[in-house]
Amino acid sequence: MDIFLKTTSALNDETRVKLLKFININGKCCVCDLENSFDMIQSRLSRHLKILKEAGFLNVQREGRWAYYSVRFPLDEFRNSCIKEINTLQIELPVLKKACETKENN
Repeated sequence: MDIFLKTTSALNDETRVKLLKFININGKCCVCDLENSFDMIQSRLSRHLKILKEAGFLNVQREGRWAYYSVRFPLDEFRNSCIKEINTLQIELPVLKKACETKENN
């Protein structure tokens, strides 16, 4: 029951639904790329990502000082069906603005 409630409550926020769809479409994303793309401060973004991770939707992979988020694979049937449903929603998503590559090249 706890897993079900965490999963459904994680999706009870428009920003988290947008983040999940964005990451699902764009693949592995660095936190700084998400910050730039969503024009969101890091602390607020991190809170949303933590909730999605704890709900079983996301993996985090650390590479040096960067944290990259991706949709967990494989997902169980329930979470997979949630993502399929989210993908059918007509949601306006921001364009992916790569920030990490720029920082690494400077």
